[in-house]
Amino acid sequence: MSFASPKMFVWLIAIPAVIYWYVATQRRRAARAEALAGQGLVVTSTGTRRGRRRWRHLPFVFFVVALTVLVVALARPSTTVSTPRRQGTVIVALDVSNSMRATDIKPSRIEAAKAAARSFVDEQPSAVRVGVVAFGDGAVVVQNPTTSHADVLAAIDHVSVGGGTSLGQGLLTSLDTIAGKQITIDPAALGNDEGKVDVGYYGGAVIVAFSDGENTNGVDPISVGQVASAAGVRVHAIGVGTEAGTTFQYGGFTIATALDSDELKQLASLTDGTYHTAGDSSGLGAISKTIRLHFTLVSQHTEITGLFCAVALVILLLGALVSVRWYGRVV
Repeated sequence: MSFASPKMFVWLIAIPAVIYWYVATQRRRAARAEALAGQGLVVTSTGTRRGRRRWRHLPFVFFVVALTVLVVALARPSTTVSTPRRQGTVIVALDVSNSMRATDIKPSRIEAAKAAARSFVDEQPSAVRVGVVAFGDGAVVVQNPTTSHADVLAAIDHVSVGGGTSLGQGLLTSLDTIAGKQITIDPAALGNDEGKVDVGYYGGAVIVAFSDGENTNGVDPISVGQVASAAGVRVHAIGVGTEAGTTFQYGGFTIATALDSDELKQLASLTDGTYHTAGDSSGLGAISKTIRLHFTLVSQHTEITGLFCAVALVILLLGALVSVRWYGRVV
């Protein structure tokens, strides 16, 4: 438990002062009662009344406890609370290899991919956690899955191009991000039956890969697709570029590139996903319908000031009821 305003605990010094005042008041009352009893003006309590006198301080105890709880409430306590919440998880995997500099679609492949990714994120409900993975020669998590879609959009805007293309590594890193841990896969096992590569089950999670499909290095994306399929993760492939292709100048070289839609379609079909082009807005909208929301326990740091105030109020009411029941008054 933590406190947003710990300085408010200074008010705890009032508790001993209140107790001292109460004890002094009770002693003065007892002294007066004893004096009057000595003069025969009052009758000394016996039997049941004496038993009740032993509990006469109970209303004050309730008051002191309630006052202490209220001081804690003033310090604004907060704690980590696990609450059930409907969630879905989507990873936007962006190809940031040099081939994405090509301008066979305007203004460029990378800008078209970013625009399509932004449009897709904008359509997602708040219950869907979205993460961003950028892949070139390797892959890196740009944004962990979050329901703050503004952060996701900012992450998409900040990616830049460079290097070759490792679509397979991009998929592996996306699986890592969905699982919330690094998944270690023996490269030799990727060529075996998919049931032998067990990374866990994450049914309902989705990877949306924006790429031109030209895999130039790294692990085989089709083999990784088999692992994703066994894990219950659908891969939707978004083709960026044209099959006719184009050339572009980079680093003093003329580079030829074209959209490899066949591999992207095969990858999508293998995982029960779909294939669309970056300009297909209706296709992107259809992907959203495949994201299955499920209940999960989410740990969240929550302020519980209201809870402490409610407890203090209940304790005060109990003290008041006891006082009214025994003495016919609250104070």
